[in-house]
Amino acid sequence: MDRIKQRMEQLRTEVDTATERAETAEAKIKKLELELLAKEQDITSLAHKNNLLETEVEKLEGSLKEAKVAGAEGDTSRGTADALGRKVQLLEDELDAAEKNVKETVEKLRQVDVKAEHFERQVQKLEQERDVWEKKCEEEVEKRKKAQTELEELAASMDNL
Repeated sequence: MDRIKQRMEQLRTEVDTATERAETAEAKIKKLELELLAKEQDITSLAHKNNLLETEVEKLEGSLKEAKVAGAEGDTSRGTADALGRKVQLLEDELDAAEKNVKETVEKLRQVDVKAEHFERQVQKLEQERDVWEKKCEEEVEKRKKAQTELEELAASMDNL
């Protein structure tokens, strides 16, 4: 009887441990999902900024062409063209940096995706283990009830003797 109680206590402890591990894994998954969402927002923001920069680069390139035409007419236009050229170069540098940042963010997002999938598999495994332990616990409860009934019947028959 004590062994059954010990075994039941051990099973309860193992179920509690498995539940705790599952909750921990779920918390980690939620955290990773939040990080993933933040990275997606960063990517969206950077993509939008990239589009704005490309539009500005196109406008500046148009301005640069106009400045070059005006530069043929006078020396004063050349100074403007040089300034616009430098600005275009700066914007192109910023665009390159933004594209690099987008690529890094996408790579980080891929890594987060891989980690999230890994944790999802771990959660599924832990849930399966939990289900097995719950089933075993239920079987042990049924065995205990059956043994208790048999014990009560034996005690009743001994009392009748």
